[in-house]
Order: sequence, then structure tokens, then C-alpha cells
Amino acid sequence: MDFEVIDISGDVGLRAYGSSIKEAFVNAGIGMFSLITDISRIEPKDEIILDITGDSFEFLLVNYLNELIFQFDAYGFTACKIEVLELTENIIKAKVMGENFDPSRHAQDLLIKAATYHNLKIEKVDGSFIVEVIFDI
Repeated sequence: MDFEVIDISGDVGLRAYGSSIKEAFVNAGIGMFSLITDISRIEPKDEIILDITGDSFEFLLVNYLNELIFQFDAYGFTACKIEVLELTENIIKAKVMGENFDPSRHAQDLLIKAATYHNLKIEKVDGSFIVEVIFDI
């Protein structure tokens, strides 16, 4: 598995892995959507391009995840596939594929309010990346 849920009292955490930082960001986004619904039932019918800035990888991760949450909250867009097109310490550009949430086909699990900076981690361990983020629910 490319991500796992971290047991956090009152909130929910996610630990995502990747052989590159791009892959870890992808897995964090997919992991987050898997907390919202069963992403195996999402079809990649539509795509959006995200172009997000920040002052560091940590800021980018939170901004990126919060933009994904906004896309779900505002438009009902739910992703099943993410491709990071560009990632530097100041920019993330990603292609996000999925479809609008349909309650007749998609069960809603958690209602995620925001990605937080609380205990946020981005680490490189033995050549792989691990990101940890806590979400307000």
C-alpha cells in the first residue's frame, strides 16, 4: 500500500510513501480521497489542472491537499488518479483525474475539513519519501 491511515484522536492522519517526493505527494492526494470515498468506484472521466505555489515542500503539501479538498467541497470533484507534472520547493503543478461525486454510486465516508500543519512531516528515508499529514474532520 502506498499510504496508511494514522490513528489520531479526534482527527485523522495519513502517512504516504513514494520513491520520489512527487510520488509521495500523489499518494497523499489519493490517500486523502480514499478517506472520503471508495476511490475504486471513481472513474477518470474529467480532469483538472492544479497550479499551486508555496514557500516550501511543507507549505506546498498542505496547499495542494487543501485545494483538493476545496475541489470536492465546492464542485463535488473526486479524484481517482493524480499525476504531478512539476514539483519544486515553490510550485506544484498536477493533473487530477476523476469525476463528480454521485451519492447514488459513491458512499461518503469522512468529511474532511482541512489539511493541517500539526505534526506535518516530509522525510527522506533510505532513498524513499514519507509524508505525514493530519486532517481536521
